Amino acid sequence: MDLQLKDRTALVTGASAGIGRGIALALGAEGVRLALAARRTKLLHEVAAEIVAQGGHAPVIIECDLMQEDAAERIVSAALAGLGSVDILVNNAGGSRAFELDAGEAQWDEALTLNFTRQRQIAHQLLSQMIGRKWGRIINITGKSEPEGINGAFCAKAAMHSWAKGLSRAVGKHGITVNCIPPGRILSEQILRNYTPEYRQWQSEHEIPVGEYGKPEDIANLVCFLVSPLARYITGAVIPVDGGLRRYQF
Repeated sequence: MDLQLKDRTALVTGASAGIGRGIALALGAEGVRLALAARRTKLLHEVAAEIVAQGGHAPVIIECDLMQEDAAERIVSAALAGLGSVDILVNNAGGSRAFELDAGEAQWDEALTLNFTRQRQIAHQLLSQMIGRKWGRIINITGKSEPEGINGAFCAKAAMHSWAKGLSRAVGKHGITVNCIPPGRILSEQILRNYTPEYRQWQSEHEIPVGEYGKPEDIANLVCFLVSPLARYITGAVIPVDGGLRRYQF
């Protein structure tokens, strides 16, 4: 299927590893011109080299730390300077840490900044040029809605879902769609660090209907479709990619 993405432009945050890396590679394979943002520039250059090796355009590399106050402005400025315009935004960067019951305000501020505020700021700074061209795609990689306990990232991801739904209603008339993808258990550095092989095997056998953890390309495949012209009538949606792990109906 021709996704009609050749020579479109995209900004992908958190693109140095895991899901973000998978998305960057998939979009690069579709001929998308990319700006890749993350803290670890060495890994970004490795991703960029792989994209070029598979026949894609050389990406723009943007070193960023979302906790820096001017992070959104610097990321957007660098992406526009390198690409000329941004048709597609993939808000993938973020971070999740479990909270104790007495978590302080600094922890809450960090969680909301990393997982909601910066993503919202980047999107809103790119909207005017998307509106000017009457075309745009915003994808937010979010998180599940079944928290095991207190976690600021879960709260921020819920805010992302609410914000994205409202934004989709405001910008749809301009040819812009806004969708969220909450991943399930996707193999990544964080997953390998936080869960033992024994637990991963047990969960695969007992809790995930398809019987295994997912791969970054499982997310990337959906992203490529949602950002294509073929998905023009899908917006305001939250589409889990989790092998059936979630138990709620909708």
